[in-house]
Amino acid sequence: MSETPDPEVVELASKVFDLARTGDADALAAYVDAGVPANLTNDRGDTLVMLAAYHGHAAAVTALLERGAEADRPNDRGQTPLAGAVFKGEDAVIHALLAAGANPEAGTPSALDTARMFGKTELLELFGAR
Repeated sequence: MSETPDPEVVELASKVFDLARTGDADALAAYVDAGVPANLTNDRGDTLVMLAAYHGHAAAVTALLERGAEADRPNDRGQTPLAGAVFKGEDAVIHALLAAGANPEAGTPSALDTARMFGKTELLELFGAR
């Protein structure tokens, strides 16, 4: 049995996803502290961390991870925030995710595979790959 989502809930979720895209770490932290799930996902399985990571917002990524968001949670296409950050060349985000325990081998393609694909030898070294 499926219910129609409450328009106010949909509006709030949309606002929170926009905060992740724009990197408003303080507002994201406040919403999560007030009860928004740290691992909230959109209709494509993108978490708040994924959106913040892909758009290069290390402070937002850190704020979410400190509040229990999963560093390695893949979206519906199997992509992880770390792989997205590698693809986009977001070094500060990469370091924030690794500091929180993100696994370079998680996801499809993994961050490790993405670094190999784009010849990012400095990241391969950082990930401990040969």
